[in-house]
Amino acid sequence: MGFPVHLIGAGAGLPPGGSEALGAKAFNLARMADAGLPVPPAFVLPTCWCRALHTGEADAAAVATALDQGIARLEAATRLGFGSARRPLLVSVRSGAAASMPGMLETVLDVGLNTAGVEGLLRLTGNPRLAWDSYRRLLQGYAEVVEGLPVAPFDEVLATALAGTGVDSERELDHRALRGVAMAMLERFQALAGRPFPAAPRAQLLAAALAVFRSWEAPKAATYRRLRGLDGDAGTAVTVQAMVFGNAGGTSGAGVGFTRDPASGERGLYVDFVFNGQGEDVVAGRRATDGGARLARMLPGVHAQLEAMCRTLEGLFSDAQDFEFTVQSGVLWLLQTRSAKRTPWAALRIAVDMVEEGLLSPAEARPLLDGIDLAAVVRTRFTDPGPVLARAQVAGVGVASGRIALDSAAAARLAAAGPVILVRQETVTEDIAGMAAAAGILTATGGRTSHAAVVARQLGRVCLVACPELAIDLTHRTCRIGGQIFAEGEQISLDGNEGTVHAGLQMAVAESPARELAAVAGWNRT
Repeated sequence: MGFPVHLIGAGAGLPPGGSEALGAKAFNLARMADAGLPVPPAFVLPTCWCRALHTGEADAAAVATALDQGIARLEAATRLGFGSARRPLLVSVRSGAAASMPGMLETVLDVGLNTAGVEGLLRLTGNPRLAWDSYRRLLQGYAEVVEGLPVAPFDEVLATALAGTGVDSERELDHRALRGVAMAMLERFQALAGRPFPAAPRAQLLAAALAVFRSWEAPKAATYRRLRGLDGDAGTAVTVQAMVFGNAGGTSGAGVGFTRDPASGERGLYVDFVFNGQGEDVVAGRRATDGGARLARMLPGVHAQLEAMCRTLEGLFSDAQDFEFTVQSGVLWLLQTRSAKRTPWAALRIAVDMVEEGLLSPAEARPLLDGIDLAAVVRTRFTDPGPVLARAQVAGVGVASGRIALDSAAAARLAAAGPVILVRQETVTEDIAGMAAAAGILTATGGRTSHAAVVARQLGRVCLVACPELAIDLTHRTCRIGGQIFAEGEQISLDGNEGTVHAGLQMAVAESPARELAAVAGWNRT
């Protein structure tokens, strides 16, 4: 088997082939590491592996051999052992196509743990809570992504533990409770899968890598490519990266940052962060997140580093960036970066501002506006919206009115007769067809930087997330917003400028970005 395996990390240099071969995630990781930014070491199986598996040119045995080669390099770089009972190396297994597809492809974290490895991680870190929390995360993620098992039975295990201990979040469970959760999840896995959870780290790694390659063919990924006009034959790479732990305690966490506001284009760090959590807690849309204010207050040094990195990343990639990061015991690590998905309004402002700041020339800025009809770039606002039913976090600006749809199928059906508002407990990336059909999106949980919110912005949809006053009753096809009950099909309005929800249909007016349009017109005259 002649397909390559490439190392990523300090001193490794830039692998050949660029983003088309390595996938954008791995290639950008290599660029960041080459620039001296803090990136955990990794290796990548390029996109050619995905195509070869699909055509039969490669098989699972060839992937296993390649993974063995890569793991040996990671062990040398980290001085840890994959499967070691004393100094275990854990890895994340991540997708990465040439064109960014936020949340459409799969990831498995904490790969390499078993009950012996938990004890080894405890000895290595002195942190029993970290060890058992990482194990239960692996069990839950592996069950969903690799085995395709339903999420609900594992969520029920967590819910039972929370109820039994009287706490509101799994981040408040101690190591004894998390050990009980992990043991219960092992039993639940065997009952649902019909076999025990695989204890062998290399079996876990191979199965996770194959699952990530398979995710290229998932319906949500195919729908996203169709909506974005992307090549269905390009395939995804698989990046295997040494784990860093945002769930290591009170000075740890995981976040997603933008170097500029992806909704408005305003310059400045735009961040969502979860203390004592891992990256999936932020991007999956199932958890409440903290903004930059608490991060700056609790970890001011890390916040200052992130602000400085915004300028470094924009200088390196010549565009506004969307980056994922982890803080382990006060130490910052970058896990990926990509050109930020943004609204057309934000795209125009970012291009103009970067020229005015001297970061780009007009010729370099013009590609940032490719595919955007400048004459159609407007921002809408309500003229007189009336009483506020509820407030939420703004993930996509503008305003929208429409009939309530409580799932993607209803959104597609109701949209045939006029605008709809997709109302969900959590908008996950499987809802992409419903998001595309909707004029606006409202969710009870999640954050501004979840994968679904990123996709909603890219689609130009008004999007409000983390609305605490929203409760959904799918049995009766109703929802409660504030103190008012709405049946599916009734009208509501979302104000993505103010972060408010209103009853009924509201009248809107549009404004154009006059300053930015004048600036671009000036470029065209020079």
